[in-house]
Amino acid sequence: MNKERLKILLAEDDLNLGVLLVDYLETEGFEVKLCKDGELALKAFTSYPFDLCLLDVMMPNMDGFTLAKALKVKDKKIPIIFITAKSLKEDKLKGYDLGADDYITKPFDEEELLWKIKAVIRRIPENKTEIKGEIISIGKFVFDFDNQSLTIDGKTKRITEKESDILKYLSDHRNKIIKREEMLKDLWGENDYFLGRSLDVFITKIRKYLKEDEKLNIENVFGVGFIFNVPVK
Repeated sequence: MNKERLKILLAEDDLNLGVLLVDYLETEGFEVKLCKDGELALKAFTSYPFDLCLLDVMMPNMDGFTLAKALKVKDKKIPIIFITAKSLKEDKLKGYDLGADDYITKPFDEEELLWKIKAVIRRIPENKTEIKGEIISIGKFVFDFDNQSLTIDGKTKRITEKESDILKYLSDHRNKIIKREEMLKDLWGENDYFLGRSLDVFITKIRKYLKEDEKLNIENVFGVGFIFNVPVK
């Protein structure tokens, strides 16, 4: 077997589905660890390195959302795909707010899940240990991307991983029109209604964080996307 195959943590309390997914994903070249509840999955994650997590939302002992929070504390960059029997808008937005990379609703086609996994994997750096932090000047703010913090006048605010990713994307494309669909695909791998709603929530939060510098402005471009207006020094 390929020693370099990616390792997936699968947390799923429906063991029949879990076994089927393990068999399918292993035939596709992945190494998969199946855990029947959130607590066992957290223990497995603590003792074994994984490249991606598939988390069922409704599980005994520890639900998928609680598990995701715990996993992000241990590894803020770990990719997560939620598996759920629900298609409620609120659940999807909550998942994305926790830093989920994607979402799939039961019942689903195995090939669709495989496509989503491959889309997320394409966004994983080839060598995660070589990722270097970046200190970025944004108006009066100092943005520490690696440590997810914004500092102005000696005051530092910690922001979430996804907020940090979005702010860096805006900064990298400052003073230029950013097409909404391109931003969604670059950050999440696809463009759909729920991701768009989630992006709007994050943009609103980032605007509040930046309001102490009145010269900074995330401008909506109707029907297109955004412009992050930053003064040129």
